[in-house]
Amino acid sequence: MNFFHLLLWPHIAAGVVAIVLGTIAVAARKGGTLHVKAGTWFAVSMLVLGVTASLLEPYRLPPGSPIGGIMVCYFVSTAWVAARRRDGTTGKFEVVACAAALGTAVLFAWFGLTTVTAPTPVGRGPVFALAGVCLLAGLLDLHVILRKRLTAVQHLSRHLWRMCFAFFIATGSFFLGQQKVMPKIVHGSPVLFVLAFAPFVVMFLWLIRVRLTNWFTSIPAKT
Repeated sequence: MNFFHLLLWPHIAAGVVAIVLGTIAVAARKGGTLHVKAGTWFAVSMLVLGVTASLLEPYRLPPGSPIGGIMVCYFVSTAWVAARRRDGTTGKFEVVACAAALGTAVLFAWFGLTTVTAPTPVGRGPVFALAGVCLLAGLLDLHVILRKRLTAVQHLSRHLWRMCFAFFIATGSFFLGQQKVMPKIVHGSPVLFVLAFAPFVVMFLWLIRVRLTNWFTSIPAKT
């Protein structure tokens, strides 16, 4: 068994586990034991997914870039830390995260501009879109660093949008990127697009609830 196949199966398993645990975390009572445990192991599985993706990309034909895997690790780790720091404080981690996000944005943009052939089946647009998302995340990290402390609404919003974006990477990669392993009857089905983009629906609904109501005051004091 070569290096590629040695990493491929843990990569696939991590992706499947991430989708299952992410769904449980979304459905569970927020701040409750099930939500915390499912969310923590979702983060772990996504980190495995990101690391293995970065290591596998150079072995693809044609070789890919490890930038995507780095981005996955960034969004998951910053989302998890935001959830754990319930007092809203920031520190050195956010400084490192800011540098990582801005650096990833530059790499995505450079990759989109310099690659000879279109980096995706639909052109360079998705690459520049990811560059924009990483740039936004990095600038928000900078904002957090300068503020030094976030309100409850701000740190919950930070956790929410970053974890949901990471969840979208898992669902999008599977339901849109792995249709070849699914029955032909569902290839191109609108249902797959709904499942892939469902994390964004969850994200917007919860951002509205967190930012426009006092819902967050009902979260248990300890998790």
